[in-house]
Amino acid sequence: MKKDIYIFPAILSYDDDGISVEFPDLPGCLTCGDTTEEAIERAKEALGLHIYGMEEDNELIPEPTNIKDLNLETNQIPILIDIIMPIHRKSIENYSVKKTLTIPQWLNKEALKHDVNFSQVLQDALKDYLGLNSKSKSHN
Repeated sequence: MKKDIYIFPAILSYDDDGISVEFPDLPGCLTCGDTTEEAIERAKEALGLHIYGMEEDNELIPEPTNIKDLNLETNQIPILIDIIMPIHRKSIENYSVKKTLTIPQWLNKEALKHDVNFSQVLQDALKDYLGLNSKSKSHN
């Protein structure tokens, strides 16, 4: 079941070359930054992308470890990172992806004469084709 808000502990490791961030409960969810602020900002992004991927793959999202139960080294600090998933999901789902297509040259010339916005025309045509016109406001 998808939740709206997730809060996971992260470990910030301070080294000579920057700050690395790991989430003990989410193997593979890693990031880094040059400053604490940048590391935290990137940690939020990493957490959101990781959770989104797990949701899409129908993976079980683990319960977060209590921050007081983390084993830390001297160069590490714990921090809680939260992510508001409805906002993050919408951002990811509305991210534009590049598509390559082919059309006849004569049609391309005509479209260019009329300053056609190919991306908008394709989006509108796909919405028509898929019967999404009544929902188009929520997909923009």
